[in-house]
Order: sequence, then structure tokens, then C-alpha cells
Amino acid sequence: MLRIFCRAELHAVRITVLEVASKYQRRVKVPAGGGVRLFWMFIIALVLRLAAMAFLYPVRTDPYRDHWHCGGEAGRIARSIAEGKGFGNPLFGDTGPTSWLTPVFPYLLAGIFRLFGVYTLASTIVALSIDCFFSALTCIPVYLIAKECFSERAAIWAGWGWVFFPYAIYFSAGFLWHTALSTLLLSLIFLSALRLERSRGVGAWILFGTLSGLGGLTDPIIMSVAPFLGAWAWFRRYKGGPDWLRPGFAAILAVVVVVSPWFIRNYVTFHKVIPLRSCLGFELYCGNNADTWHWNPPGYHLSDNPNEWQEYQQLKETGYTEKKTQQALAFIETHRGLYVRQSLRRVFYFWTGFWSFSRRYLAEEPYDFGNMVLATALTVFAGLGLWRAFRRRLSTAMPFLLAFAFFPIIYYLTHPEDYYRRPIDPLFVVLAGFAVTSWKAAEQKPSRRVGTEAPSRSTKSMECVESN
Repeated sequence: MLRIFCRAELHAVRITVLEVASKYQRRVKVPAGGGVRLFWMFIIALVLRLAAMAFLYPVRTDPYRDHWHCGGEAGRIARSIAEGKGFGNPLFGDTGPTSWLTPVFPYLLAGIFRLFGVYTLASTIVALSIDCFFSALTCIPVYLIAKECFSERAAIWAGWGWVFFPYAIYFSAGFLWHTALSTLLLSLIFLSALRLERSRGVGAWILFGTLSGLGGLTDPIIMSVAPFLGAWAWFRRYKGGPDWLRPGFAAILAVVVVVSPWFIRNYVTFHKVIPLRSCLGFELYCGNNADTWHWNPPGYHLSDNPNEWQEYQQLKETGYTEKKTQQALAFIETHRGLYVRQSLRRVFYFWTGFWSFSRRYLAEEPYDFGNMVLATALTVFAGLGLWRAFRRRLSTAMPFLLAFAFFPIIYYLTHPEDYYRRPIDPLFVVLAGFAVTSWKAAEQKPSRRVGTEAPSRSTKSMECVESN
């Protein structure tokens, strides 16, 4: 069945991918072979992810705790929708409407459940395959971002880097969540923001606002980056000419139009303002307590603590989240020094993957050492790329700096997870690709100067491409 599905998927998307690549080729002046290169990047990335999925999917079909590993809260809400009970019941019983998650991914998963069955093998394979598709498709905006900011050579390195990127392969092939879709959307939002300054009319700004709103309804963390990218482009537009007010308001209006139905639904359902998700205070509670041996210690989440689950049932969702918010703030108030230290540890963990080498921690996270090495190396290479981008031009580096500055703040204050950093991984890969290519270019230049022969015309052209 998996082989049939993969063949059908490859055949269905081939023309679509080529059309998308051709469209972007015209807009960003990708060389004639660029569309074909993007197509093969996508195909190889998809094959790698589907191959990995063949080994990883059994974890998501485990019936333990009524298939909790198949999407967690998203799977529960999707089942509720598929069974006609509406957007609700995010845990282990019929608890009514919820705003625990934003709607895009649960509705996507609900559509799969309606077509292939709730928590069936077929629905799990289809859902993971779609995640693999989203992750493979991300190589296109990765390539185009690097091309837009740096050079064709950097774009090739970044694009192929994403094809073989370990985090992208694992978290799409074996982790049933909105991570792959969020990563794709944030990379498209970033690419869209790069083109706002020189766009004509308001079409590109409306597209940016629409993508931002859709991203916020998929993963609210996207809204920690998108407004700042839009504001930077708006400022650049303001500095460059008189026609600046209308495009910015068009983008804001597009965001409002996209997210308003969800905001209204939450207000009508819960009689209070819940912008995107209701569980921010709960996440603050999970990450700020006396158990400091882990960044998100077991025993505080509803999924692994019967007492918390019972309390949720008694207080209902809004009452429960309000109580957890109060408990978290009370703990922080009485443990200010600990909160500062834990927040600094969370900062370090986000960028390096390191939390502790204690036996208890490593028993809970046995693969953390490998994650630490890869995360740290990626941070170092991305940092080198960002530094070189700053040396080249501030306007090129600023969107990356804005994303890196604002994206992780909420995780510094609440708690991190190993998959929380994934939506900005494309930016790490782009900057790492630029760091490698700029270093290689710098290594080659001295050898030309000490040679006896003058550079050829093709060599000069290559240098011009790298400097653009």
C-alpha cells in the first residue's frame, strides 16, 4: 500500500512542483537548470523521508493509551471532528469544545481520519506521508531564500543541505505533528517578506499577510516572527519612497481577515478573548517548578499525571488554564532567582541542545548527546553565516537576526522541546550554506593572486555571482 501511495504521490506532484519552480524561476531569475534542480531536490528529499518513515511509523500506530502517540492532542481533536463532535475533546474523554490547539493541523488530520479511518494504519501512513511532502517541499523556499539573499552557489548548498538535513527527515517521517507544515509556512513567509520592499502594488503584501495568518492558525509561534519581518519591510519601504502606507495596511488587513473567524469562534464559545491558544499559562506551569533536572519534567502534563487530568475535568479548560497560570506566576514570584537561572539554561538549551549530563536526565533523554553536537554545530555555522551577511550588508542580515531574536523568546520563558526549534531550521541551513560557500570563495581568492595566469572570463563571472 505504501508503494502505491508513494507512486501516486510522486506522479501527482511532479507537474505541480515543476510549475511552482518555473514560476519562481521567472520571478527570481533562477538559471535555466534551476527548475530541474529544484525538482530533483524535492524528489530525493521526499524519497529519503518516505524511506525513513517505513522504519519509524510503527511508533505512531501503537495503541497504547488509546493511540496517544498518534498525534497527541491533535489526534484527539481530529477524532472528535471526524466523529461529528466538533473541535474539542483534546485529551482522554469528552470534555467539550477546546482552544488547546490552533485549527489548521487538527482539521487536516480530521480530513485524513474521515477518508482513511480514525487511528488506522492507513491514516497514520497517509498523515506521515503528507508531513514528508511538506518537509520535502521546504527545500524550494530554502533554495530561493539563499538565492535571494546570497548567491546561486549558496542556494545549491542550502537546498541540498535541506534534502539531507537529519532533523527535517526525522521530524517529518516519525513525528505526527504540525512541525513540518509550520516549517514550510515560516520559510514561505520569510521568502515573501524578502520581496515586499521592491514589490509593486499591494498583492505581495496581501500574500504575506495571508501566509502569516495561516501560519498563526497552524502554529502561533510563527506570529512571533512574521510581524517583525513585515515591520522591517514596511520600514524599508517607508525609507525608499512615498507609497508605503497602503501596502502595510493591506498586509495587516489580510492577517485580520484570516484569523478573525477563529478569534470570534473562541469568544463565542468561551466568552473570553483567546487569541490563538488557551494553554500558554499551562506551558508556563509545566516548565517552572521545583523539578529543574529536566527542561520539561514528567509529572506536570495532563497526559502523564492522573491528578492533573482529573483537575482539568473538574474545572474545564478555561478554569484549569487560569489556575495553572496563577500557580506558575506564584512560583516565579517566590523563586525569582531560580526562574532567572532556569531561563538562562533554556536559552543555552535552545541554541546548543545541552541541558545536563546527569544520569537521571540522560536516562530520560538517551539521544541528547547527538542532538547537542548537531544543534551546536548548526548554531556555529549559522552564526558564521550571519556574521558574514552583516559584513556584506545590514539589510540582508536583519531579517535573519529578527527571526533568531524573537522566535525563541516564549520558549525561554516557558520551556523548550527538541522540536520547538524546527520551524526556523531552514534559516539555519541557509546561513550555514552561505558560511561554507563564502569560506570556500575566500580560500580560492589568494591562490588566484599568486598565480602567473590572469583569471579567465568565466572565473570573473563566477566571482561576480558570489558577490551579488
